Amino acid sequence: MNSKKTVRDIEVAGQRVLVRVDFNVPIEDGVVMDDTRIRAALPTIRFLADHNARVILCSHLGRPKDAPEPQFSLRPVCSVLSRLLGREVTFADGDLSTDVLAAVQGMGDGEVMLLENLRFNPGEKRKDPEFTRKLAALADIYVNDAFGTAHRDHASTVGVAELLPAVSGFLLAREVEMLTDTLGSPEKPFVAILGGSKVSDKIAIIDKLLETCDRLLIGGGMAFTFIAAKGNGVGNSLVEREWIDAARQMLEKALQTGCELMLPIDLVVAPEISEDATTFIVGREEIPDGLMGLDIGPATSAKFQAEIERAKTIFWNGPMGVFELASFESGTKELAKAVARNNRAVSVIGGGDSVAALKKFGYEDKVTFISTGGGASMKLVEGAKLPGLEALDAK
Repeated sequence: MNSKKTVRDIEVAGQRVLVRVDFNVPIEDGVVMDDTRIRAALPTIRFLADHNARVILCSHLGRPKDAPEPQFSLRPVCSVLSRLLGREVTFADGDLSTDVLAAVQGMGDGEVMLLENLRFNPGEKRKDPEFTRKLAALADIYVNDAFGTAHRDHASTVGVAELLPAVSGFLLAREVEMLTDTLGSPEKPFVAILGGSKVSDKIAIIDKLLETCDRLLIGGGMAFTFIAAKGNGVGNSLVEREWIDAARQMLEKALQTGCELMLPIDLVVAPEISEDATTFIVGREEIPDGLMGLDIGPATSAKFQAEIERAKTIFWNGPMGVFELASFESGTKELAKAVARNNRAVSVIGGGDSVAALKKFGYEDKVTFISTGGGASMKLVEGAKLPGLEALDAK
């Protein structure tokens, strides 16, 4: 990230600064239910406003069908942002080239404005040249602080950066530092924890981590594709049959690199995913027909915890089971506790359900860093280039 300019590298006083933020937050009945992503953007917004920039914020929210939909309006975010900033944030909707442009031209130094949901216009996702030019015409400088969308080649993440001086905000810079510098040259032992449903979603990151980590702990639904690759039956557990060969190749690569790829040795199984389902604890090679694995078992949990306790660097993405239900939350909960308890390690949480789990169990303040971008986090750890990052100006 040191090769890209940040807001500290440019003069912003009196300049109109278009900031791409990630305000894709949950809203129910017009109420913001989780303001984590809004808070994450505050340092960049405050820096720009305090340095007399005219700050124009833009974001997407949800998946509207290329037209205004009230439930996806960013208006509720505006009031929350005003409260958190301690200053008024104006809300601007309407046509970019007339209504919004006029509002921007009337801004004073240090003022902050939030635009309506970018995805109300089909030109955003398509990186339409006309829509991109309208966005760029609002500003003198572009700042990307939306790490969660940096892997998207959209108008507001790449298009505008190609037309204006373009730099990184503090959040984006911090995300890249933690996910590339820290994990790229980790203090050993380096333990990675991967869970979630599908191997297909994680195969590239598994391939990369096998080259850098000492232990790779695998749980969740994805574990059963690996268990099947070892020739074991999995009952009714989730398996991606078309990915068994790839899983087998990853097992072989682990032997070659010296990274110990650790699978569950016991599991919590049940006939169905429900809170009142009858559960059993069985060995990895003893999953009965008709039952499915829905959490790691206590022996696996203890083994994984021991590895986490010894680690100096920890990367975690994906739960160990269906943690949303109490019957299947223990594995994820105990691992979250172990990660939080190891205060000697640098712990990086890769977004998505892992963050939801930390919050559910009250450990979100006990880890070193929580990424705000699920898909972008995975792409960066894989070593892929992010279009939104590549488009920024080099130092």
